[in-house]
Amino acid sequence: MSSKNKYTPQPESSRSTYILGGLAVLVIAALVIGGVIWQNNRSKPRNDGYGGVQNSEVRVSVEDNGVVLLGRPDAATTIDLFEDPMCPYCAELENKNGQELAKAVDDGKVAVRYHILNFLNRLSASGDYSTRAVAASQCVAATGDASAYSDFHAALFAPENQPAENGDSDHSNEELAQMARDAGASDEAAQCITTGAKVDQAAIDAEASRQALSASGATGTPAVVQDGTVIDALSNENWVSQL
Repeated sequence: MSSKNKYTPQPESSRSTYILGGLAVLVIAALVIGGVIWQNNRSKPRNDGYGGVQNSEVRVSVEDNGVVLLGRPDAATTIDLFEDPMCPYCAELENKNGQELAKAVDDGKVAVRYHILNFLNRLSASGDYSTRAVAASQCVAATGDASAYSDFHAALFAPENQPAENGDSDHSNEELAQMARDAGASDEAAQCITTGAKVDQAAIDAEASRQALSASGATGTPAVVQDGTVIDALSNENWVSQL
């Protein structure tokens, strides 16, 4: 057979091919953009700009086993919130719902029992950061300044403050004390933090909170429990308004 009779495939295209290809690209781009928008909305703080609690009727106190109670005496309901200062998912919850929860506390819709744990000590650079943060939280709460406590709690979990798991550094007691001062805490609270006055007791209290978490039926932190029922707060962005 002569070479001129051989069939040589030639590249072919059609208008429909280009249209289908273009549509596929647009669909993929829309999915990517939609995913980015969804993720941004998912992590966007609710009630952004409100800050911590502001109502002078809100009280803060250190209860049995070092649990910090924040709320108005006439609060309609009380929730238990379990968290570790090193836990990134706890920081996610605080960033997303902290200001919304502060408004609900101010309005008397809810009071919060904060159970601060220390099981992530092992992932901190100092080896005891979570325990020292528990102690610092108690130092601020013990002064009875609800606004300072609320702001300090938020600061502990702020992205710019929370140490990374397995990171190279975390915060010294002096740095935690300065964080407390910046939140409006008293010199008494700052001295309590700097000297580590509550660290030993904080370790005992954190273990009690770990046991309470286990008894609640929750599988990890953060955990929100209302009247014995575990709330899926990370998945349900409307959990505060539904309390």
